[in-house]
Amino acid sequence: MAPTTVTPTATITTTGIVMTDGTAHLVRLLSWLSPAFPVGAFAYSHGLERAVHDGLIEDRSALTDWLSEIVQSGSGWNDAILLAEAWRLASRGESCAAIAELAEAMVGTRERHRETMLQGEAFGQAVAHWTGEAIGPMPYAVAIGQAAARHGIALDQALAGFLHAFTANLIQAAIRLVPLGQRDGVLSLAALEPIILATARRASLATLDDLGACTLMSDIVSMRHETQYSRIFRS
Repeated sequence: MAPTTVTPTATITTTGIVMTDGTAHLVRLLSWLSPAFPVGAFAYSHGLERAVHDGLIEDRSALTDWLSEIVQSGSGWNDAILLAEAWRLASRGESCAAIAELAEAMVGTRERHRETMLQGEAFGQAVAHWTGEAIGPMPYAVAIGQAAARHGIALDQALAGFLHAFTANLIQAAIRLVPLGQRDGVLSLAALEPIILATARRASLATLDDLGACTLMSDIVSMRHETQYSRIFRS
């Protein structure tokens, strides 16, 4: 099934600047996925802290490979499918309760459960400044998919934005943990850009039958992080 998109038809004028609906929707999505948006994403490393501790990630190349697998074949991939399904349900005016329950049940570790649920709850509360009412609480990706559909944001934009924000946040964590320089972080993000876009396209065409991950080491380090003695991040 091909992804549904929103075609810009009207214009919005603010202080003399004319924007298409598509531009306004993109600006709104950028606001929601900005590091400044109060979801607390900076507090989570998605198990990356333990991977660095165990010597699995020691340089930019290893970081890029690690994140590439998570986005294409791990939790990033599953979250993208769940976001897309929530978007489709919400765009039809249907409830996202069942997909939210599935997304919560699929979380593999305690810390990742906390990560997605607390970010989802915070997102739902913050997005009320646009909606007038809170969303959720529900897993983060599901909350974003539901909000994007209700605000006319195209599915392909929502998916690409979500995966980019997810990846960029983990790169910022790695800059502190490995440590890496900002230049290495930018190089890693540039290398991952085509993977983010390709995964977003795949997810826009995927169904719940395509859910599944094969990044076992990422899950293992997430579980190990739960008992790590000294740590910076909550996951």
